[in-house]
Amino acid sequence: MPLQVSDYTWQQTKTAVFISVPLRGVCVRDADVFCTENYLKVNFYPFLFEVFLYAPIDDENSKAKIGNDTIAFTLYKKEVAMWETLSVSGVDKEMMQRIREKSILQAQERAKEAAEAKAAARREDQKYALNVMMKIEEEERKKIEDMKENERLKATKELEAWKECQRKAEEQKRIQREEKFCEQGKQTEEERNKLKHKSLTRIAASRNLATKGRNSENIFLEKLKQDSIPAPRSVGSIKINFTPRVFPTALRESQVAEEEEWLHKQAEARRALNTDIPELSDLKEEEKNPEWLKDKGNKLFAKENYLAAINAYNLAIRLNNKIPLLYLNRAACHLKLKNLHKAIEDSSKAYRIMKLHLRLIHPIKLYKMMLRRFGR
Repeated sequence: MPLQVSDYTWQQTKTAVFISVPLRGVCVRDADVFCTENYLKVNFYPFLFEVFLYAPIDDENSKAKIGNDTIAFTLYKKEVAMWETLSVSGVDKEMMQRIREKSILQAQERAKEAAEAKAAARREDQKYALNVMMKIEEEERKKIEDMKENERLKATKELEAWKECQRKAEEQKRIQREEKFCEQGKQTEEERNKLKHKSLTRIAASRNLATKGRNSENIFLEKLKQDSIPAPRSVGSIKINFTPRVFPTALRESQVAEEEEWLHKQAEARRALNTDIPELSDLKEEEKNPEWLKDKGNKLFAKENYLAAINAYNLAIRLNNKIPLLYLNRAACHLKLKNLHKAIEDSSKAYRIMKLHLRLIHPIKLYKMMLRRFGR
């Protein structure tokens, strides 16, 4: 059973109540103080101090000071008045129990409200911190975007300046080329005039020597001299047409009958293959030729249209996959497009075909050359 402390003292004013409770060996760590509007309790084993207050107090602003074996309470009244006694008189056990339970419930509600208020304050602090962080991140992002935009504008200006310098350099080179062509034309004209003047001077000197002393014939000699001067040679162009040849050898070194038979068989084979290739349905008959498609791919390659050139070489290979130049040209297109694996694959195929051709064709050519040189 705890020992009830009864030797306490108290004083009051109209606004406060001062209570001094002596407890031997009391300290802040071991003392349990519980205070509400109408109830005050101090538990320090084995001592117990309990009082049911006469009127409500402001328990939030009230104070307790522990030290020197004493607990001093300063309780502020809610209403300004003088109390008749410190505790309520005529309180039985049931009423004491109800006051205790009510005080505990009030304390729990206040603790719950304080916890909720603390949690709400913490949420507000977190929300504020999040907003601040978002604002800082937005400012950093905007700063980075501004830096990127400035760098982009700077790079654009540098590129435009470089293009302008290149354009001026090209213009300067073009002007220099034109001036050089003009100077070469002038030099050519001057050389032509010098040669003409030398020829005229030589002709005049020879005629003067031949007609010296014959003054009566001067008129006829001058007319003859004027007539004998040749007119300048006119400028023109000569167009030369060559006989179209499928084979690389000259016409005089080839055997026309065998070549025509080979071309006829190739055309028949292509016509048989054309039925299986839907891409050839829109092409003309002369366009269904691997050589024509190879030339078309070469023209597209010269124009730097590498994808279209690859399409032309692909169709030509589908028509005839035994021509190594088709694979080599397609490998060059893949090399320009940085498709290194495909370039290596086409180069390897061309090498294998050329190696096979050398093994099969080289002995036949050697035999034909020996027949032409030494006869049958």
